[in-house]
Amino acid sequence: QVQLVESGGGLVQAGGSLRLSCAASGRTFSNYAMGWFRQAPGKEREFVATIDWSGTNTYYTDSVKGRFTISRDNAKNTVYLQMNSLKPEDTAVYYCAARTWGTAGTQVREYDYWGQGTQVTVSS
Repeated sequence: QVQLVESGGGLVQAGGSLRLSCAASGRTFSNYAMGWFRQAPGKEREFVATIDWSGTNTYYTDSVKGRFTISRDNAKNTVYLQMNSLKPEDTAVYYCAARTWGTAGTQVREYDYWGQGTQVTVSS
């Protein structure tokens, strides 16, 4: 079993930055691919970014490319999402997810464990 706890959300003005963190329990964190997803009110949960078990391969949804960066520290059992140049349309609850298969995944159904989410609000 893996528990995921997100932190770092908040209210920021457009153009600002936030860094989300996701702390994972368990000794097998380094075997898992990790992902960030988000869900805005009235919308489905959508993929944002993913990173494989080693940190070598990362993928992003088109709308965040060049603005967001996913990274991980396996020694700290933590994955990060650095968000720069934030836009009002980035407003959502952001979820961290773990995939027991080590290769990066972009689909909600590919992930086995989820955090409780952290709210990100970007004002215009």
